[in-house]
Amino acid sequence: MRDWALKRRTRTRHLIELGGLVIKAGLVELTGDDRAALYGAFLAVAEKLRGEDREKALAIWKQKGKPAFQAEANANPPAR
Repeated sequence: MRDWALKRRTRTRHLIELGGLVIKAGLVELTGDDRAALYGAFLAVAEKLRGEDREKALAIWKQKGKPAFQAEANANPPAR
């Protein structure tokens, strides 16, 4: 496979995974699939990460995210 095709495939998978996080968090339903609201929320997060509270915000968000990933993994063990 050509290098550009591999890069495109990798980028596409990454984007799909990020979109999956939006769905997992329930943001699509909570916003009524309002793309402007979602984009505004992402802009607010980005603004927070550019501010003085960056490390504190990341720590809080990771503290919430890691157990959520683990709970999901425990609820949905991989099929063998």
